[in-house]
Amino acid sequence: MSLPQLIVSVPLFFVLFFGIGFILNMILKTTWFPVIAYTGLLIFFIVSKGGLMIVDMIIMFSGLAGAFVSGWAIKTLRVKGYRMF
Repeated sequence: MSLPQLIVSVPLFFVLFFGIGFILNMILKTTWFPVIAYTGLLIFFIVSKGGLMIVDMIIMFSGLAGAFVSGWAIKTLRVKGYRMF
């Protein structure tokens, strides 16, 4: 994978999984479900592929960071009094 692809992929996966996690948190009303589900998906990919390259791990962990930040954002919005979340 080239450097420009990595530079585009990292924020793309972060934003993608932040959005998916945020929507799942609103629908299911669970704060950390997307993080747990993404971690399971990450473990599945590592086991099925027999290991990933470092570039793939960087991209996958940026998605995990996005899922974690979505849970943190929902938790913060709930503390601030937004009933929708």
